[in-house]
Amino acid sequence: MPTLYHHPMSTASRFIRLVLSEYGFPADLVEEQTWEKRREFLALNPAGTLPVYVDDNMRALCGPTVISEFLDETHGVLKRDRRLLAEDPFQRAEIRRLTEWFLQKMEQDVTRPLVRERVHKLQIPNGLGGGAPDSKVLRTARNNIRQHMKYLAWLSGSRPWLAGDRLSYADLAAAAAISVLDYLGEIDWSEAPVVKEWYQRLKSRPSFRPLLAERVRGLTPVSHYADLDF
Repeated sequence: MPTLYHHPMSTASRFIRLVLSEYGFPADLVEEQTWEKRREFLALNPAGTLPVYVDDNMRALCGPTVISEFLDETHGVLKRDRRLLAEDPFQRAEIRRLTEWFLQKMEQDVTRPLVRERVHKLQIPNGLGGGAPDSKVLRTARNNIRQHMKYLAWLSGSRPWLAGDRLSYADLAAAAAISVLDYLGEIDWSEAPVVKEWYQRLKSRPSFRPLLAERVRGLTPVSHYADLDF
């Protein structure tokens, strides 16, 4: 069976887990602490980043874009109306644009700094960068949430799905990021009713169940995290 090296609070890892589940591809999950810089993991991905997907032939695919494009090229074309990339070139470009937005821009502005300060620093030894959260970093990231939620509200309020008429990689990338922030209790859902309605649809999909059941060691999620009708 293929193996996915991941971290439960990694947006990119969650995105690929959702893609694999939507396409019905099981994979063994191996939680990787990238700060440990394990020799075996670096042999798979010298960049030391997540996720890494190792297929049945022991070939390693590194990074969410590479993995998702590989899965589309090898299997997506056979899924017809369940394909997560559109057939139309312009529509594919829009899906890629939004997927990049949530996996890169939102990750840089919001998700990565919050996860680093609130999760990783609790797990990393002090000598390797662990310790108390930086209040300035937290404040900046929390201010950035508002702009991203406004954009997500516009997308989800003006289209059936974020990139068009069908569920796509864009929705899964955005939902992966939002699920991390929701686990940490960083989203005020009373200010984002349109986004909440969109996210409820994603949370109700079978592919989301493993994420909602998962718990991070030493960090309990907010009470509504696994509630489909929150």
